[in-house]
Formats: sequence, C-alpha cells, structure tokens
Amino acid sequence: MKNRCLCFVLGLTALVVVAQAQVVPHTALASSKAVKQTWTPPRTPDGHPDLQGFWANNNATPLERPKELEGRAMLTDEELAAMKKKAHELFSGNGDAAFGDTVFNTVLANVLGKKIGFVSTDGETGDYSSVWTVERVWEKRTSLITDPPDGRMPALTADGQKRRAAAFEGMRRPARGPEDRSLSERCITYGSPQLTAGYQSYYQIVQTPKAVLFMTEMIHDVRIIPLDAGPHPPAAVDGWLGDSRGHWEGDTLVVDSTNYKPRAFMAASSEKLHVIERFTRAGPETLNHEITVDDPATWTKPWTLMVPLQRSAEPVFEYACHEGNEGLAGILSGARAEEAAAAKQGRK
Repeated sequence: MKNRCLCFVLGLTALVVVAQAQVVPHTALASSKAVKQTWTPPRTPDGHPDLQGFWANNNATPLERPKELEGRAMLTDEELAAMKKKAHELFSGNGDAAFGDTVFNTVLANVLGKKIGFVSTDGETGDYSSVWTVERVWEKRTSLITDPPDGRMPALTADGQKRRAAAFEGMRRPARGPEDRSLSERCITYGSPQLTAGYQSYYQIVQTPKAVLFMTEMIHDVRIIPLDAGPHPPAAVDGWLGDSRGHWEGDTLVVDSTNYKPRAFMAASSEKLHVIERFTRAGPETLNHEITVDDPATWTKPWTLMVPLQRSAEPVFEYACHEGNEGLAGILSGARAEEAAAAKQGRK
C-alpha cells in the first residue's frame, strides 16, 4: 500500500502539469446521455419524470477546482481510491469537523504528502467533532463548476467585490446589531440555490401537475415553483429566494428564477441575479442538479455547476432555527460586553 500511495503522489504531481488537451471532459449532459441508454426514469400520472422524495447533497467535490489540480477535470481510479481512504482516516469521528470544500482540500493536501492536520473554523469552545458530520460521497470530478472549463468562478466585478467585502467586514467586527451577521446566522435563509454539502444538506421534492415544491433542510425554506405560470412579476416584487417559474424540456425540469434581493446568493449577488436550474434523473439513486448563475453586476460572466443529489432513505426533520437561536443572542451580548469593557478601560 505504501508503494501504491507513493505512486499516486508522484502521478498526481506530474499530471497537474499535463496539457489542457489531455483533460477528460465531464458534463451533466454527457452523463445524462450515457444513462438514458440503459435506464428509464419512473413517471408521474401526468407523464413527467418522478423527482419526488428525499435527496441529499453530501458530495465531497469542491465548488472550485483546487490550484494543485489545474487543468485536471477528473481524478483517476487510483487517485480517487487514495482520496477516499485518506478522508476516512482524517474524518472518522476522532478529530475536528470539516465543512464545505475544506474536506476535499484537506484530503488532497495530505495525499500530496503535506500531511497537514485540520482545525475546525468553529473555534475551540463547544467545537464540532467529525462525528457530527456525515461521510462524504466521492466522485472523480475535481470541481462542481463545469463552465468555465477551468472549474473556477469568474472574477467578481468591482461592485461584487464591494458587496462581498461589506458582508465580511460586518462578520469580523463586534456586531452592532443582527444586521451585521449573515442571513443564515439570523435564521433568515441559506440562500437559493443552496450549495451547502455534508451538513444538514437534505431536500424534499413534491410534484403536482401544476407546481413543484422544493424544501431545504436548512431553515426549512420552501420554494413553490409553478409550472408554465407566465412571466415573473415586476422587479420591485423581490425576495431572498427570488421568484421561480418552472417548465419541462423533455425529461428535464427547468426552473427560471429572478427577482432576488441584493446579497441573497453567496453574500455578493445583486438584484440582477438570474438563475437557471435543471433537474434531471440520472439513475435510480441520482438526481443531477445543474445551476447556471448569471449576474452581470457581480460576476464578469455567467458560470455553471452541477451537483449530483443522492436519494436518501431518511426524512427531512424540522430545522427550528429561530426557536433555538441562542448563538445570535450570545454574539450580540458578547459584542455589548466588549464595548463595555473598552469603555471602562478608556475611563481609567
């Protein structure tokens, strides 16, 4: 096994610099075409593919391709096996919890021989351990982003950078009020489309001939998406989840969403945000969720990602965020305590 791991380290390092022409292409469309030849999705009484049930996003693939894998759309079978083995060693319940893309990036660094440890960003007091998080689902892709081809988000515009910086600044300083904290911390929303993976990232879909209901576990946000319901309302009618309208294109449910409030997505988006989602059954246990983000006031060009949702046998339980949001109260009271201490120090 040591020799095999060494080969992987050397092979992966060498392959980082391979020519772009050698990258194996992988798109949601290519996957769906391959599956359609051998599998037919179940259908609802009105003839459309049945998307209903509980689905999970526990994917380990990072949103953006790590720089160490520049030019690499895919891992090899051997690389994937080594990544899964190292992930089990690092996050088997005996260490800190890792969230988001930190799982993939930490595992990659260790497999490449850096042997770095991991400390959760939650801090030390009341910290999560990895026993609280689920085991991730691994695949060969090196990024969820499929366009641009480099697997990276396009650059932020100047206005997008300002919105992102303002959000981070509010999180860094002692909170003057709840508005300084994130929407998720205030139990308002995790945004839509939600990209959280591996931590309460489950969904429920319910279909009728006239609408599709999409519920997220986080803050139990519910989107009721009418099918073929006509145009969006005027821009002044906005919301954190936007206004969604759906229709079927063959066996794919297409959801068009506009009318978002500023900073509703990734703490940077503008009121010009336009999202197109495509839901396609790729197999008995997989629902491909392709997302195209177009916000010319925030990103220099549109970008697309694809999340393969996995069917779950577990139901989605009530999140009850506001009812138990002791954290926000503690953050605000802590900020007031810091101010009082500073004022007292100033009087001495």
